[in-house]
Formats: sequence, C-alpha cells, structure tokens
Amino acid sequence: MSANTDFSKVEKDLVVSMEYNLTVDGEIVDSSTEDGPIEFIQGKGNIIPGLEKELYGMKIGDSKKVKVVAKEAYGEYDAEAVEEVPLEDFPKDIPLEEGVELAVENEEGEAMSAVIVEVGKDTVTLDFNHPLAGKDLDFEVTIASIRAATEEELKHGHIHDDECICDCEDGCDEEGCCCGK
Repeated sequence: MSANTDFSKVEKDLVVSMEYNLTVDGEIVDSSTEDGPIEFIQGKGNIIPGLEKELYGMKIGDSKKVKVVAKEAYGEYDAEAVEEVPLEDFPKDIPLEEGVELAVENEEGEAMSAVIVEVGKDTVTLDFNHPLAGKDLDFEVTIASIRAATEEELKHGHIHDDECICDCEDGCDEEGCCCGK
C-alpha cells in the first residue's frame, strides 16, 4: 500500500481517475466521454508531464482548464524523425498509402510507430513523430476519484485492472508486468 493516506487531493503515487476533453487548434481530438475516465498513477509519467504537473492538489470533483505547451506534451516536431526508406524494404502485404500508421522495429528491436507521409517511386517517407508533436494541447479535466495504488501497481509504475491486454494467463511475473504496460 502507498505510504500516502490522504486521498482527498491529487498527490504522487495515488491512482487518479480523470475525465477529460482534449482540444487542439479548436478541435476536440480526444475525450473520455465515450469510454469513461482514464486512470493512472500520479507522478509516474503515465500521462504527459505538463498535464501531470497541473493536477497536483486538485480534489475529487474539481475541474480545470489546462494549456500544455508542445515541449511539455509530446515534444516539438523533429524534422530529423522523418526518414526515407527504400520501397523494397516493405513487405508486399502492407498498404503503402499516405496516412497509414505502421508499427516498426528499430535496430535494437524496440517497437516504434510511424506514419507514411509520402510514397515515391523508389522510397517511402515515414514520420516517427507523435501525431501531436509540435502542438499545444488544451485540456478540460475533472477529477472523478482518487485511491491508493497497490504495492504491485507502484512496483510496475502503472495501474492494474481486470482487463490486462497481455496474452499470458497469470498476469504479471516476478520480473515485471508481462503485458508491457
């Protein structure tokens, strides 16, 4: 159990349930309206830094508008994160069209996300920036609930729920969470 016993306001290592609307350039791009509040452990980097910083001290039922600048959200747009890849490096079954999002592995075998921005005669241009990189984000947030994180959640750095997305039947192993969250 967390050493923190005050669940009346958002503090480090507490599980926060938050309703939100995310607006970028005047357009709502994400919202908890349909799927319900998100849950995360405050102070563990589960949400973008600029938003996490603004939640400290909020109480259950509190609402707030928060502007998060790009630097404290998904970072500035990095032109060097755009690469041309030879067309022959792509499997034939991948639809090579602008806007298609791909999961790729880097040289170290780590999973990365990229979007096809251009398909040329011999190359495909991939953008590895987060889709919201370089954008300032406007949030409307409401704290729905606050609870203690379990020892296991604190150890793994994220909440555990009944809907683990991993395919192992036993959940988490001794070395960490097998679901990779």
